Amino acid sequence: MQTRTLGRSGLTVSAIGLGCMGLNYHRGPAPDRNEMIALVRKAAERGITFFDTAEVYGPLTNEELVGEALEPFRKEVVIATKFGHDIDPAGPQGSDGLDSRPERIRAVAEASLKRLRIEAIDLFYQHRVDPKIPIEDVAGAVRDLIGQGKVKHFGLSEAGASTIRRAHAVQPIAAIQSEYSLWWREPEAEVLPLCEELGIGFVPFSPLGRGFLTGKIDETTVFGDNDNRSSLPRFAPEARRANRPVADLLKQIGARMQATPAQIALAWLLAKKPWIVPIPGTTKLDRLNENIGAAVIELSTDNIKHIESAAARIAVTGDRYPKAEAERTQR
Repeated sequence: MQTRTLGRSGLTVSAIGLGCMGLNYHRGPAPDRNEMIALVRKAAERGITFFDTAEVYGPLTNEELVGEALEPFRKEVVIATKFGHDIDPAGPQGSDGLDSRPERIRAVAEASLKRLRIEAIDLFYQHRVDPKIPIEDVAGAVRDLIGQGKVKHFGLSEAGASTIRRAHAVQPIAAIQSEYSLWWREPEAEVLPLCEELGIGFVPFSPLGRGFLTGKIDETTVFGDNDNRSSLPRFAPEARRANRPVADLLKQIGARMQATPAQIALAWLLAKKPWIVPIPGTTKLDRLNENIGAAVIELSTDNIKHIESAAARIAVTGDRYPKAEAERTQR
């Protein structure tokens, strides 16, 4: 597996990471836990060194699964986790579900260390920007944890450019994690240029459009219980029907290059910048191997121009989140 460094942080990871959320959360009924532990270990054996989890996934149980799975590989892997949600419905931060008070950040770090079975968190993201807490206070709390040796690197997820700049001035940011794919390119406007300016890595989540860009989902697909895609406007049946040309485009290009649509979607991201590291998630070994295969696909400048010009002619239908959730992003 090729490696990449996230900006100027010195944090080196595999070119393709593994998003672990779906191992037991938000993607329908949870798969067998032992099978998912085996999948994570197979990923590590295949050269993936970058694993992404969060306190809120489960909640708590995703970190426990990842911690158990990666304990034999601890010296070889980078584990990213996240703080910032109020997972206690009776918590002090009210109905918006966010809590990035410094004391809460410290408590989450201590608990995550135990669940992950590690001595230091490699990359600690604020999961969503909390408008009630100055970002300088958040960055300062993580800076203190870094000074104590409990965290190695600081990150933000779904943060806007001004927030990133303010946080970076207090504690240098290693990575920004946001949704980015051929059907969601908003980070290109402000966030990616700022990452390049400041030397920050970028980690696209949902790089396969929550599975849509694989070509395996159409308007007849039925999502299981606890699959959050059923509540997303972009995954309404009429939106899936309208957005089919995006997946078809990747399928056509893949056929010419002897690659799958998913591999072309990931290869496109890898070709954008050398400090971009996508983290596709999967619960299936064959899909894991397919995603890993994307790291060796090299798209030419002409390939990229063709993909982007063709995609620009396709109007993507549907918001990516319901309105209330969308308001929490890009603050």
